[in-house]
Amino acid sequence: MRKARTSTQRSGISRGTGLAALLGAAGLLLTAVPAQAATPPATAPPADVLPGAETATPSLVDGIRETADAKASPADAARGHLAAKESRYKIADARRDLAPMGTVKNGAEETVRLQQKHHGIPVFGGQYVVRMESKGGKRVVTGTSGKYFTGLKTGTKASVTKDTAVRRAVAATAARLGGKTLSKADAIRGKGAKSAKAAALTGSAGGLVVIPRGEGVLAHHVTVRGTNPSTGEPVLQQVYIDARAGYPVLQFSGIKTLTAKGTAASGTTAKAAPAGARAAEADPAAAIKGSGVKLDKAKVDLDLQLDTTANKYLMIDSTRMAGSTKNTLTTWDARDRDVSEVAGTWPGGLKEFSHAEKEFGKDATESGAVDAHWAAGKVYDYYKQNHGRDSLDGRGMTINSLVGVTEFGTPYVNAFWDGQKMVYGSGDEDYKPLSADLDVVGHEMTHGVVENTANLVYAGQSGAMNEALADYFGNAIDTAASGVSMDDPDAGLVGEDLCRTTKPRACAFRDLNDGATTSKNFLGVTYGTDSGGVHLNSTVFSGALWDLRQDVGGQLADSIVYKALSEYMTPLDGFTDGRNAVLAAAKDLGVTAKQLTAVKRSFNAHGIVPGWEDALGVDSDQLLGKVNTAGTGAQAGGGWWTASQSNDDGSEPYSVYAGRTDGKGAPKLISPNDGRYHVYPATDGKTVVWAAYGTTSLDILSRPLTGGPIKKLYTSSTDIGGLRVENGVVVFESFGIFGDRHVGYLRPGDSKPAFVDGGGFEILTALPAIKNGRLAYAKLYPTPEDYKLGVEVFDLKTGKAALAEQLGEPQILGQTGINATHAFWLVDENLNDQGQMGIRRSGLDGKDTVDISSEYKPSALMPFDLTASDDAVTVNSALPDTAFRNESLPKLWQLTTDGSRQERVSCNRGEQISPAAGTGRQVIWIDGTTGWTDLVTRERPAGLCG
Repeated sequence: MRKARTSTQRSGISRGTGLAALLGAAGLLLTAVPAQAATPPATAPPADVLPGAETATPSLVDGIRETADAKASPADAARGHLAAKESRYKIADARRDLAPMGTVKNGAEETVRLQQKHHGIPVFGGQYVVRMESKGGKRVVTGTSGKYFTGLKTGTKASVTKDTAVRRAVAATAARLGGKTLSKADAIRGKGAKSAKAAALTGSAGGLVVIPRGEGVLAHHVTVRGTNPSTGEPVLQQVYIDARAGYPVLQFSGIKTLTAKGTAASGTTAKAAPAGARAAEADPAAAIKGSGVKLDKAKVDLDLQLDTTANKYLMIDSTRMAGSTKNTLTTWDARDRDVSEVAGTWPGGLKEFSHAEKEFGKDATESGAVDAHWAAGKVYDYYKQNHGRDSLDGRGMTINSLVGVTEFGTPYVNAFWDGQKMVYGSGDEDYKPLSADLDVVGHEMTHGVVENTANLVYAGQSGAMNEALADYFGNAIDTAASGVSMDDPDAGLVGEDLCRTTKPRACAFRDLNDGATTSKNFLGVTYGTDSGGVHLNSTVFSGALWDLRQDVGGQLADSIVYKALSEYMTPLDGFTDGRNAVLAAAKDLGVTAKQLTAVKRSFNAHGIVPGWEDALGVDSDQLLGKVNTAGTGAQAGGGWWTASQSNDDGSEPYSVYAGRTDGKGAPKLISPNDGRYHVYPATDGKTVVWAAYGTTSLDILSRPLTGGPIKKLYTSSTDIGGLRVENGVVVFESFGIFGDRHVGYLRPGDSKPAFVDGGGFEILTALPAIKNGRLAYAKLYPTPEDYKLGVEVFDLKTGKAALAEQLGEPQILGQTGINATHAFWLVDENLNDQGQMGIRRSGLDGKDTVDISSEYKPSALMPFDLTASDDAVTVNSALPDTAFRNESLPKLWQLTTDGSRQERVSCNRGEQISPAAGTGRQVIWIDGTTGWTDLVTRERPAGLCG
């Protein structure tokens, strides 16, 4: 999927996105088990060259045996080969533009990874691999693969300072967290500037990178950390700020988990465990064989360490790496720790699981510690014995497992890898502790292997492949250890042994044998949903690998897939690249023609063939294709729509377009092409207003649809969103860096806005709508007893506001809408459900409040956006579901204004966001079904979609 065009936050780059490994260690040499190299033939065969996408450099070169410099270092020999074959690789100066990241030596085989740089600046995801054999004083190149972007021409001097980039990144993250709700939990931000500052997010600049879109986009990489004030969850956001215009051109969460829901930090910024946590003083001579009972009641041997001072046995395994680094496998007691304390950092005061006797008892069993310690050893053994890999990094790194983590004091049903350790949740009444299934432990530890090989970025297709490989190897280790046949109907399940109360299939996290294909099951979603579908779409790829394992046997399939991961794949690979890597690895291993056919058949059966993205269809009418700017939204009014669009590869600063909602005529370019990012547009059919992000300022601009000069209405010192316009009155929401939010408006001729709440810290307002000179918005305000939420209608003509009557005690309010007779909004009173919200309506005077859709009814929606016309209310909503799949993705639902009828707007597969009401029952929205973000419309609902 071209996730470049479907980023929820702003935009992305081709074939997924994530935080790439941009810093390499020159000259690093790794040694694994020996492999016998063949003598190169006298005459080299012709190269099998697969072209790259959006680059002149091949994505894969195979079937060659070309002489390389035997006396040079592996990295220099690799770069020398690329330089000597410049006509093939189109890399003008390989020694200058490719920095060594490391070399893995497997007997005679050498795999060199090189990081692309553009005039010394790392290229996001730009990595090239050269495979060689060195034996008997001779060296040959056997193949290459990866991403080297040949079209980069961007300059390397930033116009935006680091400080400005950090401020913009923090403001963008605050806006993202604020999103489409206002919560009572946001009240901390209404208790004065001192409290607000305490809850602030912080950003740290990580240096310049070049994002490989078109000729390249120079960007500041900023990591934003903190706590979500609404949920209490830790925040780890990777934000890339255009270094010339100051706009967040790419942002995505660093959260990485076993399942799509939960909290965990990406390993890209995790802090290393302190020396003590690595049990650096452990004495291998004190290694003890103990035992424990797993949660499945099986008694297993445990490798332990005797603490002679305390006379206790510790869950420290010092035997497995005693012959290499002398590092350990250690299992830590984290039952008193919250996920926010351990995600991406090492919590102080953590203790190893211990026991007075070497036979660990019930406490260690029920916590999941026995399972975790035993399973970590099994996974280590698998990679060492089957692939010659010494620990997760291939260099004998310490393996730490934290067991029993909770979430805000309640059970945590998830697990994650954060770059330094595995973290396993406590489980609950339905699920055992997450360490209690070998395939879950194998999954998390394999994330560490992936990170230290191809480092597939954790978003979009590359992220789905990351998840798929973790699932594949976790499942392979588990089925092999348990002796389960690949023909068993439950052989493909992941996490099935965690069930306490249901059968395995009912609570398994995924089934690798679910038959998912690109044509029927691939879901086009934005980065804000499951990081671009990393879990949603993973079984398309893992299913192909699982079929391969069933067809050719576990040992051969595992060798093929591991070789593809460790020697062929690179960070930005998509499904087709993954197919090519597996095929090439199979050939390299000398499989038979029948076995090679099985490899191809496995991918074909799952629809992973060249050009598969072009076969995804829709039932809506396209107004503007490939907008590339999902996070900027779309609006409509007066028979016109408006949206931001970039060029196909997303490299150009965004421009505002407008067109007729009936599809007639060509779209009009509204904004200037001046290097700024023109976003968040709105129209009333007469005027278009939008925000322009520049090097030092953020301006609100306007222009008549009929043409004429562009006017600057206001320069904001904070981030803004929610722009609306009607008869010259411009409405917007301001996001402060401390989380404060205020609805402001500009009348024609105003030099500065008025704020409906006064603009202070005591009151927050958000999520505005405008109709016939009246504003509707959500409001968080203090009372003598507490903070309360309400919806207010403000009459611009009289300056009076009417607070709508409430039916209960709202905890969260969502987007407002307004038409000629009523105000509408989303409301959540019960925070203990699955996220259902009601759709509420009142008169413009605040009276006669009713629910047109109750959050308590059995079929209640889970909406997070709303738009209203005089005839209908449309919400962007998911449905409660037993699985994370197409049916649980954001879809558009339309209700009559009295709630008497509810229908799906479109039956498109994939994500549907940013609805804008046209006249009557028409809706315009941004649709990700095709793998791009397209602006589409329907004039009436599609029905119930079966």
